[in-house]
Amino acid sequence: MDMHGIVDYFLELVKIDSPSKNERALADKLKRDLMELGFQVEEDDAGSKVNGNAGNIIARLRGNAQKPTILFGAHMDTVSKTPGIKPVINNGKIFSDGTTILSADDKAGICAVIQGIRSALKEGVEHGDIEVVFTICEEIGLKGSKNLDVKKLKAEMGFILDSSGEVGKIITSAPAQNKFYFKIKGKPAHAGVEPEKGISAVKVAGVALANMNFGRIDQETTANIGIIKGGSATNIITDLVEMEGEARSRNEEKLEKQTEHMIEAVKDAAEKYGAQVEYRVDSSYPAFKFDENSPIVRYAVRAVEKIGLKPQAAPSGGGSDANILNGKGIPCINMGSGFFNPHSPEECITIENLVNLSKLVKALL
Repeated sequence: MDMHGIVDYFLELVKIDSPSKNERALADKLKRDLMELGFQVEEDDAGSKVNGNAGNIIARLRGNAQKPTILFGAHMDTVSKTPGIKPVINNGKIFSDGTTILSADDKAGICAVIQGIRSALKEGVEHGDIEVVFTICEEIGLKGSKNLDVKKLKAEMGFILDSSGEVGKIITSAPAQNKFYFKIKGKPAHAGVEPEKGISAVKVAGVALANMNFGRIDQETTANIGIIKGGSATNIITDLVEMEGEARSRNEEKLEKQTEHMIEAVKDAAEKYGAQVEYRVDSSYPAFKFDENSPIVRYAVRAVEKIGLKPQAAPSGGGSDANILNGKGIPCINMGSGFFNPHSPEECITIENLVNLSKLVKALL
């Protein structure tokens, strides 16, 4: 494959600012690039549904052989605003200059899809129908894929290129996630004059958290309380505390059990001190799980071996567009995309991994 062409294209992508809800410039470029490859390209209305300036890109290319219809997916948005990314190449690795993220998450995936398909078409590789989906707003809750109309897709299996780690890693399972929103309502009073007349929402929250099991629950399950807000002055018994958290598990029954545990911890503490609780639980995305004999896993293993790498099946603790697409009926797995330290200024990818990821796309056709 054209290593220099792949690297140049990746560097071009990372210099395009594309934070969540502001993917317009990148979307316009990718639409042009896909059309140059012969794809029929459309942009859906997901952007209007999330108050963004671009929608998901959906592209289709007819096959030239009786082979499965394959979907490739990656997301266009980055985890934070990234104006002025300055990529640096050093000893075969690509970094930013240390002041921003690199945005290999997920522009490495986008680069590989375009470059892998470009190489295959140039060499006349036989392939079935190809579908490409580049989503928006993945980093802020998978909002692009959640608003994707899968009735427009005919793929028999899909490969999302959006996992950190070496190329060859095959994500065979990923957790479902629930998000929690608690409002603990106590009673205000003067903290120095008549504290007995108040009910401290802070104390209720503290007792609830002390009795709550979170962190690493087991090998399939995690939980966390990540946001706590409340109080306005030290001389007022706080009458309102708000907490936000999450639970994840690759086992739906365990997720339900952990969800009930966290809710009960808050309710029990509120009852003990005479406070009130309002709460909401939102299901963020479903779990998925494939065993090693699943057709999609066997297909991925053969492709990885074809490019001379060792397949490594692994579970994930995070969600991706693969969770949503599986939930909507398209068998999908996430794939190791060669980048490391995502969401940080230390993010990097080796040129070798970038090229191997493009080779993998070509092998999956």
